[in-house]
Amino acid sequence: MAESENYRKGSQIRAELMGEKYAAEMAKSVYDDPMMRKFGDYAREAVFGMLWSRPGLDLKTRALICVISDTAQARWPELAIHLRMARRQGWTEDELSEALMHLCGYIGLPSVREAMLTAKEVFEELRKEG
Repeated sequence: MAESENYRKGSQIRAELMGEKYAAEMAKSVYDDPMMRKFGDYAREAVFGMLWSRPGLDLKTRALICVISDTAQARWPELAIHLRMARRQGWTEDELSEALMHLCGYIGLPSVREAMLTAKEVFEELRKEG
Protein backbone atom coordinates (compact mmCIF):
# COMPACT_ATOMS: atom_id res chain seq x y z
CA MET A 1 0.00 0.00 0.00
CA ALA A 2 1.30 3.44 -0.91
CA GLU A 3 1.67 5.50 2.23
CA SER A 4 -0.86 8.31 2.15
CA GLU A 5 -0.79 11.24 4.55
CA ASN A 6 -3.56 9.57 6.58
CA TYR A 7 -1.54 6.34 6.72
CA ARG A 8 1.51 8.19 8.03
CA LYS A 9 -0.60 10.13 10.53
CA GLY A 10 -2.33 6.90 11.55
CA SER A 11 1.02 5.19 12.10
CA GLN A 12 2.11 7.99 14.42
CA ILE A 13 -1.14 7.99 16.40
CA ARG A 14 -1.17 4.18 16.65
CA ALA A 15 2.39 4.15 18.00
CA GLU A 16 1.52 6.90 20.49
CA LEU A 17 -1.54 5.02 21.70
CA MET A 18 -0.04 1.54 21.88
CA GLY A 19 3.61 2.28 22.37
CA GLU A 20 6.05 1.63 19.57
CA LYS A 21 7.18 -1.73 20.94
CA TYR A 22 3.64 -3.08 21.33
CA ALA A 23 2.63 -1.77 17.88
CA ALA A 24 5.67 -3.48 16.33
CA GLU A 25 4.85 -6.73 18.13
CA MET A 26 1.30 -6.60 16.77
CA ALA A 27 2.67 -6.06 13.27
CA LYS A 28 4.72 -9.25 13.64
CA SER A 29 2.10 -11.43 15.30
CA VAL A 30 -1.28 -10.20 14.02
CA TYR A 31 -0.61 -8.40 10.75
CA ASP A 32 2.02 -10.80 9.45
CA ASP A 33 0.05 -12.32 6.55
CA PRO A 34 -1.38 -10.64 3.42
CA MET A 35 -5.02 -10.78 4.51
CA MET A 36 -4.42 -9.28 7.95
CA ARG A 37 -1.90 -6.79 6.55
CA LYS A 38 -4.69 -5.37 4.34
CA PHE A 39 -6.91 -5.05 7.39
CA GLY A 40 -4.13 -3.45 9.42
CA ASP A 41 -3.30 -0.99 6.64
CA TYR A 42 -6.95 0.03 6.37
CA ALA A 43 -7.29 0.43 10.14
CA ARG A 44 -4.11 2.48 10.28
CA GLU A 45 -5.27 4.82 7.51
CA ALA A 46 -9.01 5.09 8.15
CA VAL A 47 -9.40 4.53 11.88
CA PHE A 48 -6.16 5.93 13.29
CA GLY A 49 -5.35 8.38 10.49
CA MET A 50 -8.82 9.82 9.99
CA LEU A 51 -11.02 9.01 12.99
CA TRP A 52 -8.61 9.27 15.93
CA SER A 53 -7.12 12.49 14.53
CA ARG A 54 -10.42 14.37 14.24
CA PRO A 55 -10.69 17.59 16.23
CA GLY A 56 -13.11 17.84 19.12
CA LEU A 57 -11.91 15.11 21.48
CA ASP A 58 -8.49 14.33 22.84
CA LEU A 59 -6.88 10.88 22.58
CA LYS A 60 -7.52 10.21 26.26
CA THR A 61 -11.28 10.65 25.88
CA ARG A 62 -11.35 8.63 22.66
CA ALA A 63 -9.54 5.77 24.40
CA LEU A 64 -12.15 5.69 27.17
CA ILE A 65 -14.96 5.67 24.61
CA CYS A 66 -13.36 2.58 23.04
CA VAL A 67 -13.10 0.85 26.43
CA ILE A 68 -16.81 1.46 27.04
CA SER A 69 -17.79 0.41 23.52
CA ASP A 70 -15.75 -2.80 23.68
CA THR A 71 -17.29 -3.70 27.04
CA ALA A 72 -20.83 -3.02 25.82
CA GLN A 73 -20.23 -5.21 22.76
CA ALA A 74 -18.28 -7.96 24.60
CA ARG A 75 -15.19 -7.46 22.43
CA TRP A 76 -12.58 -8.78 24.85
CA PRO A 77 -9.46 -8.85 22.61
CA GLU A 78 -10.18 -5.29 21.49
CA LEU A 79 -10.84 -4.27 25.08
CA ALA A 80 -7.36 -5.45 26.04
CA ILE A 81 -5.84 -3.27 23.32
CA HIS A 82 -7.96 -0.24 24.24
CA LEU A 83 -7.29 -0.61 27.98
CA ARG A 84 -3.58 -0.48 27.17
CA MET A 85 -4.17 2.64 25.10
CA ALA A 86 -6.25 4.22 27.86
CA ARG A 87 -3.51 3.62 30.44
CA ARG A 88 -0.92 5.13 28.08
CA GLN A 89 -3.16 8.19 27.71
CA GLY A 90 -3.24 8.79 31.44
CA TRP A 91 -6.28 6.95 32.76
CA THR A 92 -5.46 5.23 36.04
CA GLU A 93 -6.37 1.66 36.90
CA ASP A 94 -8.83 3.00 39.48
CA GLU A 95 -10.50 5.34 36.99
CA LEU A 96 -10.83 2.62 34.38
CA SER A 97 -12.18 0.08 36.85
CA GLU A 98 -14.68 2.67 38.09
CA ALA A 99 -15.76 3.40 34.52
CA LEU A 100 -16.30 -0.33 34.04
CA MET A 101 -18.19 -0.61 37.35
CA HIS A 102 -20.46 2.21 36.23
CA LEU A 103 -21.56 0.00 33.35
CA CYS A 104 -23.00 -2.63 35.73
CA GLY A 105 -26.33 -0.81 35.81
CA TYR A 106 -26.43 -0.23 32.06
CA ILE A 107 -25.11 -3.34 30.33
CA GLY A 108 -25.13 -5.93 33.12
CA LEU A 109 -22.85 -7.76 35.48
CA PRO A 110 -21.69 -10.59 33.19
CA SER A 111 -20.14 -8.24 30.62
CA VAL A 112 -18.60 -6.03 33.28
CA ARG A 113 -17.17 -9.10 35.02
CA GLU A 114 -15.45 -10.20 31.82
CA ALA A 115 -14.21 -6.66 31.24
CA MET A 116 -12.79 -6.54 34.77
CA LEU A 117 -11.02 -9.86 34.24
CA THR A 118 -9.57 -8.54 30.99
CA ALA A 119 -8.50 -5.34 32.75
CA LYS A 120 -6.86 -7.33 35.54
CA GLU A 121 -4.74 -9.20 32.98
CA VAL A 122 -3.82 -6.05 31.04
CA PHE A 123 -2.92 -4.11 34.17
CA GLU A 124 -0.71 -6.99 35.37
CA GLU A 125 1.04 -7.09 31.97
CA LEU A 126 1.62 -3.34 32.04
CA ARG A 127 3.05 -3.50 35.56
CA LYS A 128 5.48 -6.23 34.48
CA GLU A 129 6.51 -4.18 31.45
CA GLY A 130 7.25 -1.24 33.75
